[in-house]
Amino acid sequence: MGSLPGAIPPVRVFIVGTSYGGVSAAVNLLDLSSGKPPASLTRLHIIGTPLAFADSKYAAKSWVKFEDIPSLQRPNVRFVQGSVSKVDTATKTATVLDHATKQPRDFSYDFLIAASGLRRVFPVVPQSLTRKQFLLEAEEQIRSVQNAPDGVVVVGGGAVGIEMAAELKLSEPTTKVTLVHSRDKLLSSEDLSDECKDKALELTREAGVEVLMSHRVKETRKLDAPAENGRARYEIEFTNGTKLLASQVIMAISRSVPSTDYFPAAAKDDEGYVKVHPNLVLSGDVPNAQDHIAVGDIALWSGIKRCGSAMHMGHYAAINAHQLMLAKLTGQTHKPTFSELGHVEPMIGLAIGKKAVASGPLVGTTWGEDVMYSYFKDDLGFDNCWNHLKLGQAPDS
Repeated sequence: MGSLPGAIPPVRVFIVGTSYGGVSAAVNLLDLSSGKPPASLTRLHIIGTPLAFADSKYAAKSWVKFEDIPSLQRPNVRFVQGSVSKVDTATKTATVLDHATKQPRDFSYDFLIAASGLRRVFPVVPQSLTRKQFLLEAEEQIRSVQNAPDGVVVVGGGAVGIEMAAELKLSEPTTKVTLVHSRDKLLSSEDLSDECKDKALELTREAGVEVLMSHRVKETRKLDAPAENGRARYEIEFTNGTKLLASQVIMAISRSVPSTDYFPAAAKDDEGYVKVHPNLVLSGDVPNAQDHIAVGDIALWSGIKRCGSAMHMGHYAAINAHQLMLAKLTGQTHKPTFSELGHVEPMIGLAIGKKAVASGPLVGTTWGEDVMYSYFKDDLGFDNCWNHLKLGQAPDS
C-alpha cells in the first residue's frame, strides 16, 4: 500500500550509546512523539556502580538486556549492538561494525544523538559485551578480592576509587582494603570544596578502608613466591621509597578518553570532546550540524561528568530534537523553542560504605546515612534512575 496523501513521513533518529544520556534521550523523545510530556527533571548526583564488582547479586541486577526494558518494547524502536566507526554528517549516514557479524553496516538517519560516553579501563567499567560474559567477569573480580591474605590495594582517590574501595570493604569486611592516592586531598581533580574532600576522606576511613595520601606508585611487581593459600603476591613501590604488599591491585586512575572517533575532527576539541551550543546541537563547522546533538560525558560543557548530568542533557536533547523535527515537518513554519544549558557548577554525590557525602551549590556539603538513602538507596542509585526514566513501564497499548 502506498503512503496516504498528507501522511507524515517517519523521522529516523539514530542514538549512539545507551547509558544514562542515550536512554534518557530515547524515552523522553518517544514520549514527546506520542504527545506525552517528557519525564520531569531531577538533579541526581550519581557517580557509577562499582558495587557490581563487589556483590554478585547486584551484578545480576545491574545488567539489563534491551529486551527486558518494558518502556522500550515498541515497534518503532530497534537496537543494534556494535561500534560506530564513522558518522558522515554530509550524507547523514552512520557506519556500525556489528559485534555479532563483525561486518560494517550503514544506517541512514534524519537526526543523530551522540551519547557514547568515555572509554575507561577495567575494572572501572566492565569490558563484556553480553550479560553472560559480564556476570562471569564480575564473579572473577569478586573472587579475586576474597581470601586475600595480603589485602587489596585500590590505586586512585577519585570518585570511582573511593566508592570501589568502600564497597569492597563493606562486602568483604575481613579483607584489608587500602586506598592509595598521589595527592594530599581525595577528589583532587575535581573543583569541589575542601570540606567535601575532607569529609570524603573521613568517611572512607570510617568505612574501614586504610588510606595512604601523597603516595605515588612507582612500580608494581608480582613476587615469585605466592602466599600460603596459593594466592599471588604483589609488591607496590612508591616514589617516596615505601613499599606495600597486596594480593590484588586495582587501578582506578585511568585517564578517560571520549568515545568520539567516529565524528569528524571539526566537531571536536583537541581532547575529543564534542563542541556544542547551549541547546546541545553541534557547534563545530560540519555539514548538517543542526541535525546532530551530543549529550553526556562527550559533550564539551562545564560541570563534573555525572549520571545525573547525562540524564539532564538527554532530557534536553529529546525536547530540542523534537522541536527541530516539528520545524522540519512544517517547512520551518514552526519556530523551535529550545531548552538550553547554563553553566553547571561542580556537584557530586558519593557513596562511601554505609554513608554518603553530597556537595553542590544549593545544598553545600552534607553527609550521613540519610544522605546515602536519599541519593542512592541500597543499590548505588540503580532504582532511582530506573524509576525516574520509567523504564519498567510498558508503553500504552
